[in-house]
Amino acid sequence: MRTEPVKVVIWGFGAMGSGMAKVLLNKKGVSIVGICDCHEARRGREMHEVLGVDRLDRKPVIIEAEIESVLTEGCCDICLIATHSFTKDAFPGIAYALSKKVNVISTAEEMAYPKAKNPALAEQLDQLAKANGVSVLGTGINPGLMMDLLVVALTGCMTEVKHIEAKRVNSLSPFGKAVMDEQGVGLTEAAFLAGAADGSIAGHVGFEESISMIAEALQLSIDHIKTQKSPILTAVERKSAYGHAAAGHVAGVNMTGQGYCQGEAVINMIHPQQIEPQLGGVQTGDYITLTGTPPVHMAITPEVDGGIGTIAMCVNMIPHVVNARPGLKTMLDLPVPRAIIGDMRHYMEV
Repeated sequence: MRTEPVKVVIWGFGAMGSGMAKVLLNKKGVSIVGICDCHEARRGREMHEVLGVDRLDRKPVIIEAEIESVLTEGCCDICLIATHSFTKDAFPGIAYALSKKVNVISTAEEMAYPKAKNPALAEQLDQLAKANGVSVLGTGINPGLMMDLLVVALTGCMTEVKHIEAKRVNSLSPFGKAVMDEQGVGLTEAAFLAGAADGSIAGHVGFEESISMIAEALQLSIDHIKTQKSPILTAVERKSAYGHAAAGHVAGVNMTGQGYCQGEAVINMIHPQQIEPQLGGVQTGDYITLTGTPPVHMAITPEVDGGIGTIAMCVNMIPHVVNARPGLKTMLDLPVPRAIIGDMRHYMEV
C-alpha cells in the first residue's frame, strides 16, 4: 500500500469546494495541502477556521488568492477545481493544473463531456494531459451520474433499447451563488425571459453532455439535440443559503431536452429544479424510464441530494483519476464510482 497520503489541492472554496474539504477531512489516507479562492471573505484565512472545524494535529492551510502560490509542479496528486460551469471558462485553470503535471477533477458541467460543444478545447486538454502524464475528468451528480452514467448502467440488463427518458426533479438549495445566477433565481419573469433570450440565463448546463455520453455508450447516431427552458415562479417567498425568490419571482427553471435520431426523439430529458421546492408543493425525485426489452423503470424519492452528491462524486473519483492512463476522461472511461469508505491509499495504484 502507498505510504504517503493522497495530496489534494482545492481551487474554489464556495459551497462545493468547502464541502469537498469537509468530506476529505474525515477520510483516511488523504491530505489537503492547498486551497485557492479569491473571495475576500476567505482569502488569507486558515482553512479549518473558515470551515469551523478543529484542526487537531493537521498542518495549517492558508487560503491563497493566487493559484501560483498554491499549485506547483509535484505539490499534489490531484486538484479539485470548483470554479466554473462552462468548458471555455474552466479551460485556462484546468490547463494550468495539467501543465504542472497535476491530475484534475472539475465540477464544470460541460467538462463531463466537453467534446459535445467544445471539441477543439477537449482535444487540447487531452493532448496537454497526455504530454504531462496526468488525467482530467469532469463529473458531478448531474451530469456525471443521475441522467447519464446511471442510464447507461441500467441499459446493461436490456437486449434492446428503443427510447430513454431521464427525469430529475431536484432542489437547487445546496448550491452556491454561481448556480443561482445561472438559473435566474430571484429574477422577475420578464428578466428571466430576457436572460434566456440573450444567453445570460443558462438554466441547467449538461443536457448536450449527458445525451452525447449516452449516445457514445450505446452507439446511437444522434442527428441533433434540442433544449428548452422556462421559469418556475413561486407563489410564496423562498430562501436558501445562496438564493432568494420573492413571491411572484423566479425560484428555478424547468429544463427539457431531446436527442434526435432520424427525426425521432429517442432520448428525452426532463429537469425542473428550484430552491426550496417543498414550499411549492413539489416532491423531488430521480426517474429513469427505458423502453425496450425488458422495459426498465427506476424511481428514487426524494432526489439524491445534488450538493452532497456532487461533492461525493468528486471525492470518490480521486483515486480512479490518479490511477487512469493520461488524457481527458469521461465517466464512461473510468471504474464504476463507489464510496471511498476505507483508507484512500488502498485504492491507489501509484
